[in-house]
Amino acid sequence: MAKKRLGLNIDHVATVRQARMTYEPSPLKAAILAQGLGVEQITVHIRMDRRHIQDDDVRVLKANLKIPLNVEMSTTKEMREFAIRLKPTKVTLVPEKKSEVTTEGGLNVIKKSRSIKTFIKETKKNKTLISVFIDPDIDMIEHTNKLGIDEVELNTGVYAEATSTESQAYELKRLQKAATFAKSLGLTVAAGHGLTTKNLDPILKIEEIEELNIGHHIIAQSIFVGLDYKIKEIQSLLNVKD
Repeated sequence: MAKKRLGLNIDHVATVRQARMTYEPSPLKAAILAQGLGVEQITVHIRMDRRHIQDDDVRVLKANLKIPLNVEMSTTKEMREFAIRLKPTKVTLVPEKKSEVTTEGGLNVIKKSRSIKTFIKETKKNKTLISVFIDPDIDMIEHTNKLGIDEVELNTGVYAEATSTESQAYELKRLQKAATFAKSLGLTVAAGHGLTTKNLDPILKIEEIEELNIGHHIIAQSIFVGLDYKIKEIQSLLNVKD
């Protein structure tokens, strides 16, 4: 299986910092460390309530990183205007609810077509790559392609939370089918949400997936083993080839 790119989501470095509303730990420091270890992308989600990543975090990351910065955000006017000013490498459009602890599912690109079209139109001149975080659903992928979007990030959350071998196998088949279909349309395929060392291997075998965004697991385990160790452990899995 081909090597996958690793996108490290550093939201929860900021979560720890915001618990005390102080200056540490620093998301930039985490990003620079990851960059030095060969991580291919840094991912952050700037939420409407700013519960972790702040506007200044994104600006500082954009100014200091030499690797791509992927900014997850909703399709609102506020976020669209922020993306226009920031000009990140990539924007991943995601659904967002005030009451959710974390992203609960994929973006409904059919219902959100109007706001997505506006987003694409107004950010096109910045040459920002637009991705959408969607469930592994054929109709959603087909509509994504019609919107002229460059990339899909498949939601692996349901797969990761499966409580039986049967349900996990079912969700894995959905992901494989979705990835194959997306690739056949010429879309770049990424995946992420809930991935850990325990459930990563079957996802790595889906050839069409080129990039994996992993955050909570890496940041959580780094408390015990260190961020550099945990990044290297994940990289070693992503680097394995048949």
